[in-house]
Amino acid sequence: MVALLRAHAVRPYNMSKSDYIAEQPTTETAVRLDRWLWAARFYKSRALAAEACDGGKVAVNGHTAKPHKLVRVQDTVSFPHPSGAKELKVLALTERRGPAPEARLLYEDHSPPPREERSFFVPPPFRPPGMGRPTKRERRETERFRGR
Repeated sequence: MVALLRAHAVRPYNMSKSDYIAEQPTTETAVRLDRWLWAARFYKSRALAAEACDGGKVAVNGHTAKPHKLVRVQDTVSFPHPSGAKELKVLALTERRGPAPEARLLYEDHSPPPREERSFFVPPPFRPPGMGRPTKRERRETERFRGR
C-alpha cells in the first residue's frame, strides 16, 4: 500500500491523516544536513539552511559541514541561532517538514543557557530644570556618554 501512496501521493478516504503519515517511508540511514535543519524547523526554508551551511556556520561532530553532508542518528549538530548558540543531538531522521511538535522529536537540545545581556547604560547626570547651562565637565560627560 505504501508504494501505491507514493505513486499517487493522495491519502485514501478511509485512512486517517496520522495513519497516512505513519506509513510514509522515512530515511533510516542518513539525510542531507540542509534538509534535516529545515525539517527540524530551525530555518524557514531549505535555501536558508543551505546558506548557513555554505557560510561555514554549521558544524557536524565538530567539523564544518556543507549542505550535502549526510547526518545520521547520534550525530551532534551545532550552529548559531538568533536565540543563542545551538548544540543538538540527532535522534531521528526525516526529509519531510512536519508540525512543530513532530519536529521537536527529531533532536535533543544540549545548548548552553542563553547569556544575559548586560546593559552598560549610565544615565546622564541629573540636572533639575532651571539650573542654567551645563558646565564644561558636565558637557564632556554627556558627550562621552553619547559616544562623540
